[in-house]
Amino acid sequence: MNLPAQIDVNGIKVNAIPGQRPVLVDGHATIVSLFAARCRELGARTAHREKDMGIWQSYSWADYWDHARWIGLGLVALGLKRGEVVSILSEDRREWAYADMGIQSVGGIASGVYTTDSAAQLEYLLRDSDSRFLLVEDDEQLDKFLEIADRAKQVTKVIILEQEGLHDLNNDRCIFIDELYRIGQEFDQANPGFFEAEIDKARPNDTGLLIYTSGTTGAPKGAMLSHENIIAAIEGGAHVLPAYATDEQLCFLPLCHILERNVSIYFPLGAKCIVNFAESPETVFDNMQEVSPSTFFAVPRVWEKVYSRVLVLVQEATWIGKLAFGLAIRAGQKRAAFAIVNQPVPVGVAINYAIWDFLVLKNLRRMLGMNRMRRGGTGAAPISPELLKWYWAIGVPLVEGYGMTENAGISTINTPDANRPGSVGRAVPGIKIRVSDEGEIQTHGLNNFQGYWRNNEKTAEIYTDGGWLRTGDVGRIDADGYVTITGRMKDIIITAGGKNITPAEIESRLKFSHYIADAVVIGDGRKYLTCLIMIDQENVEKFAQDAKVPFSDFASLCAAEEVLTLIRREVEAVNADFSRVEQIKDFRLINVLLTAEDEELTATMKLKRGLVEQKHKALIDQMY
Repeated sequence: MNLPAQIDVNGIKVNAIPGQRPVLVDGHATIVSLFAARCRELGARTAHREKDMGIWQSYSWADYWDHARWIGLGLVALGLKRGEVVSILSEDRREWAYADMGIQSVGGIASGVYTTDSAAQLEYLLRDSDSRFLLVEDDEQLDKFLEIADRAKQVTKVIILEQEGLHDLNNDRCIFIDELYRIGQEFDQANPGFFEAEIDKARPNDTGLLIYTSGTTGAPKGAMLSHENIIAAIEGGAHVLPAYATDEQLCFLPLCHILERNVSIYFPLGAKCIVNFAESPETVFDNMQEVSPSTFFAVPRVWEKVYSRVLVLVQEATWIGKLAFGLAIRAGQKRAAFAIVNQPVPVGVAINYAIWDFLVLKNLRRMLGMNRMRRGGTGAAPISPELLKWYWAIGVPLVEGYGMTENAGISTINTPDANRPGSVGRAVPGIKIRVSDEGEIQTHGLNNFQGYWRNNEKTAEIYTDGGWLRTGDVGRIDADGYVTITGRMKDIIITAGGKNITPAEIESRLKFSHYIADAVVIGDGRKYLTCLIMIDQENVEKFAQDAKVPFSDFASLCAAEEVLTLIRREVEAVNADFSRVEQIKDFRLINVLLTAEDEELTATMKLKRGLVEQKHKALIDQMY
C-alpha cells in the first residue's frame, strides 16, 4: 500500500495533504496504536496531574500504560468481547482516560454517561448500548445503577472507583477498581503480550467510542466514532491548533462530550502535553489560577462567567482601581480592533497597550490564570463578538470553532493568525464545507462518523446521497471561506406575518449583557417576538445589593421591579441593533436557578428550546 507523504507539524508527523487515506499521526492509524507508541516513547514523563488531599500529584505515561492495560485485561478476563460497549459514569479524573484507552485497546467501545443523568436516563443508555460493564465513580453514581439494576441485567459487572461510604457493600455484581487492576495483572502474567496483540488487531474502521447526543429532539442517539474519525480530527487539529509537549492543559468539561474528549485525551496523544484534571466544575477558576494552562477550551457560558467575575471585582475596586482598569481596557480595545482581524497594530496604539499591559492587564491575566494562555477556544454554542473582543483586549486571543459529535467535534476553526469575529472560522484541513440550497451547512471528510448505533433510519436521514453530513445548522460561507452560523434549521421562527427569523444572533447579543446568563426567543406562529431570560445570579445580586433592593431568594430577586427595569434596559439596548420585526416586544424571567442536573439544560449548559417553551408555557402565554 502506498502511504501518503508525511510532514512535520509542531513536532507531529501528519499527512502532507490532510484527509488522505490512510490517515496517519506519527505513522499510526488507530488511537490505541498511537497511545502505545506515546507510552513507550515518553515513559517516566508526566502525562496527567490531579489533586489528592489538596496537593497536585503527577502521573507518568508509564502509569497511563499500566493502568489502561490492567483495566483492559481485567475486563477481558471478566468476559468483555471485541465490539462490546463499556459505559463510564464519572466526573473527569485520570481513571477516565485510563478506562477509555484500556477499553479501546482490547477492542471494546467506550461510552461516557453524564454524571448529571438520572437513574432512568442511565437505564436507557445502558440498555440501548447493551453495555456489558459499567464504571462508576462513587456511591452517588452507584445508587443510580442499583435503582435500575433489575432492568439492566445485561450489565455483568459494575466497577467502582472510590470506596468511601461503600466499605460494607456486598453485591456480587460490584467490584472496586483495585480488584479490577488485580484481575488484569493476573491475566497479564498468564497471557504475556496479549494486550499488545489486541492493540495490533485494531483497524481504522473499528468503532472506538459511542457518544450519545443530548436528546433535545427525542431519545438520545449513540453516535459511533471510529479510530479513523478521531485520528482525522487529531490530524486536522495539528495543522491549525498548534500544541507542544511543554503545554499544560486543564480538563473540566465532561469527558462524555466530544470537545473535552478531543482536547483532554486524544489531542494530547498527538501533542504529548500534560493534562491537569480540575477538582470539580465548581473549582475550575481556582484550578486555572494554579495551573495557568497554555491553551484552554470552554463553552461560552464559562467565558461569560469569567467576564462577569471581572466586572464584579471592578465594581468593588477603589476609584483609582476603576480608573486604571477603564484606561487599560480602552487601550486593549484599541489594539484588539486591529489584532483580532489580523491587521498590523499602529506603533502608538501598541506602545500605549504595552504600558497598560505592564501596569494592569498582565496582573489581571495572572489573577485569572491566563498569564500563559497562548490561545483560548470556544464552541458548542454561539458567543458574542463583543465578548471575543474583550478577551483580545486583555491579551487573551479567544477564537471560535465549530463541530459536532457526528463529525468528531471539529469542522471549522478561527486561529489567532486567521480570525474573523462573528464567524466560526474556515474549514479545518482535510474537511470540506458547503451550504445546501436550503441554507444548511454540510460537511464531508474522514472525520464524519460511522452512523447511529443500531439506528439505520436516523443514519440515512443525516447523510445526503453523496455522503455529506447534514449538520442541521443554518449559515453561510463568505468569499474567503469563513463560515457563519445563523441558527438551527429546526429553530427558525416563522412569525404570523410570514417573516423567517433565526433567533441565535438575538440570543447571543442578549447574553453579552453581564446581567443575562441565557435567553430563549419565542415567536413561532406569533405576531411578534418575546423572550424567556435567565439572569446571571452573581451580577444581578451584586446590582441589587448596591441599589439596596430587598430580596430573600432567587425568585424574589427575579420579581423585584428594579431588576425587571434593569433587564428591560438591556433588552432595549439589543433591540436598537435589529429591525422592528426582530425586536423583543416583551420578556419574562425564569425565576428558578437551573443547573446541569435540570432537564432544561444540556451538559454544555445550553437551554433546550423545546423543553423550556413547554415547561414555561404559562409565562409565554402571559406575553401574548
